[in-house]
Amino acid sequence: MTKANLSLLTLAGLLLSANIAVAADASAAKTREQVHAEFVEAQRNGDLPATGIHGGKRLNEVQAYLYPKVAATVGKTREQVQAEFVEAQRTGNLPASGIFAGNKLNEVQPNVYAQPAAAPGKSREQVRAELAEAQRTGDLPAVGFFAGKKVNEAEPHRYSKPNTQTSVQ
Repeated sequence: MTKANLSLLTLAGLLLSANIAVAADASAAKTREQVHAEFVEAQRNGDLPATGIHGGKRLNEVQAYLYPKVAATVGKTREQVQAEFVEAQRTGNLPASGIFAGNKLNEVQPNVYAQPAAAPGKSREQVRAELAEAQRTGDLPAVGFFAGKKVNEAEPHRYSKPNTQTSVQ
């Protein structure tokens, strides 16, 4: 057997075992009756694929008059949509165009639109205290080879473990 034939045989074996594993998935298993019930429902609703020149569409799209209408969902009123649009204009939450496409107007021209009020943050002293505590305990992100871990996980010998035992008297 040549190397190419052996490779193809190995690949075919791997694909077959992957298909068996997918087919053996217990959560995806359905009884014959369940499959038949789903098929009958799809026939009734026209959710089966159309063939011929209408390939790629569903039967209920090609011959909508033969199938029951799908109940329309209740949307917003015209006034609600207009009010949202006016608010978006006021705040600059509309898409920019041209070279700024993909951004919002309030991102492109922040000086034109009012900035949202920032939530009250921590004081400088609180941030410094948190940083000092994190440095003391090694609760900071590691860099380099240990990226993705915290410093106290990457170098546990440099940080003392918290005393979890209580003294008995």
